[in-house]
Amino acid sequence: MAFDKKKVVYQIYPKSYKDTTGNGVGDLRGIIEKLPYLEELGVDVIWLNPFYPSPQRDNGYDISDYTAINSLFGTMADFEELVAVAKSHGIDLMLDMVLNHCSIEHEWFQKALAGDKFYQDFFILRDEPTDWLSKFGGNAWAPFGDTGKYFLHLYDKTQADLNWRNPHVREELFKVVNFWRNKGVNSFRFDVINVIGKDEVLEDCPVDDGKPAYTDKPITHDYLKMLNAATFGQDQISMTVGEMSSTTIENCIGYSNPDNHELSMVFNFHHLKVDYDNGQKWTRKAFDFEELKNLFHTWGEEMSLGNGWNALFWNNHDQPRALNRFVDIENFRNEGATMLAASIHLSRGTPYIYMGEEIGMIDPDYDSMADYVDVESINAYDELLAAGKSPEESFAIIQAKSRDNSRTPMQWDDSLNAGFSTGTPWLKAGKSYQEINVANEKEGPIFTFYQKLIALRKETPIVAEGSYKVAYKDSDKVYAFERELNGQKLLVLNNFFGQEVELELLAGYEAGQVLISNYDAPELAKKIRLMPYQTLAILVD
Repeated sequence: MAFDKKKVVYQIYPKSYKDTTGNGVGDLRGIIEKLPYLEELGVDVIWLNPFYPSPQRDNGYDISDYTAINSLFGTMADFEELVAVAKSHGIDLMLDMVLNHCSIEHEWFQKALAGDKFYQDFFILRDEPTDWLSKFGGNAWAPFGDTGKYFLHLYDKTQADLNWRNPHVREELFKVVNFWRNKGVNSFRFDVINVIGKDEVLEDCPVDDGKPAYTDKPITHDYLKMLNAATFGQDQISMTVGEMSSTTIENCIGYSNPDNHELSMVFNFHHLKVDYDNGQKWTRKAFDFEELKNLFHTWGEEMSLGNGWNALFWNNHDQPRALNRFVDIENFRNEGATMLAASIHLSRGTPYIYMGEEIGMIDPDYDSMADYVDVESINAYDELLAAGKSPEESFAIIQAKSRDNSRTPMQWDDSLNAGFSTGTPWLKAGKSYQEINVANEKEGPIFTFYQKLIALRKETPIVAEGSYKVAYKDSDKVYAFERELNGQKLLVLNNFFGQEVELELLAGYEAGQVLISNYDAPELAKKIRLMPYQTLAILVD
């Protein structure tokens, strides 16, 4: 059964949402407390980042027990209450499933290390390492104890890749998904799921650090079909999303076309690299609008033609705030925030809102490296200095690109620590919290615009179901597309700049109706003028 395309997902980074104990760390009870707020916003599903027991070497994505709750966040009873109370507010939970690798502190790895042959086959062990590189830098192989063998870790050296070719591994991982289904969860996000299918014979692969040997391999589609059949595919209603690393449109159509019985939708990250200089993250550069527009068009149109489905997003726990990246926030924060929202909520795919986005939260504007916690940022700062950049230049890059930018505490009000905690937060609140907070913004232009967009997806079938067609392909300021369903058409115009733009409306739209705009609705005519960061959606029957 197809998932509901009218639904909107809200991502919560539990550590930073709401602390109810005063220990400075957000918890499950804090999420329960804020469910009425989320119902008011109108979202249908909450995606929670991992809250399982973990040594926290990779932010909880290094799991040491898949079927328990990290005591930092609460208890299993808290989780069960969260599921029940969320359902009473019309909200489902989406859990993060990290099935490519587990922590080396996991019982399976510890048994393997102790010599248990059954569990040794849960991992990818070799006498000779290949030349593959880890995505976190350095060799992708680490010594397996003192056995003389090496184990594969595509990520941190404390995250051992699981051997999906072993049916016992698949069986155990399917049990994990079913454990949470039995707790009332019917939505799942699968972390880096397109790297689970490694080549059967592992050989050196100097091309692209070894990625061709394990990315988007045909066997991954077989594994996803098995996962679907053994777990969530048995539910009448389920919603699944795969995080796809270095992927292609062709594969993403395969992963998300409902006829294939794999996943509901896919995340890709290409559009969030358009402000990387020469593809390098730790650089500063104005975003490349042409590249952004063409990526959205190519993915939008080809996924539409192939009956694939995109997960649409601007922000998440690993990205700086989109407002700082794409908008002149000094002059146009409200307009820019609402335009960015409309550009994905009115497109073809399922929109994801990252906590704080709905009130226009921005990067924290920290004063020194001492304010940062993220290990990637701290390492990058040292590397930038070593590469000859000045401390000022290096710090400016960290300020722009750190993952901590999105992990700052949710800004609830203008009290100390933004109303997040009565204690000292694990990460300092952003400087803007006295102005930008839920108490101030709930009646304001950004939050209310998000409510309207979410309502439109539910009430207007063309928004949820329509096809995607490129419009104004040659514009150097406007990202625009058409949606079509049952003879109806919707034109969505998004001005990505702080200047007015004049354009000629496509034939027939001057007689249409304005579905939504972040400015007073203009008079429709053959020629129209878009204001700075204006979004305008016009419907014709």
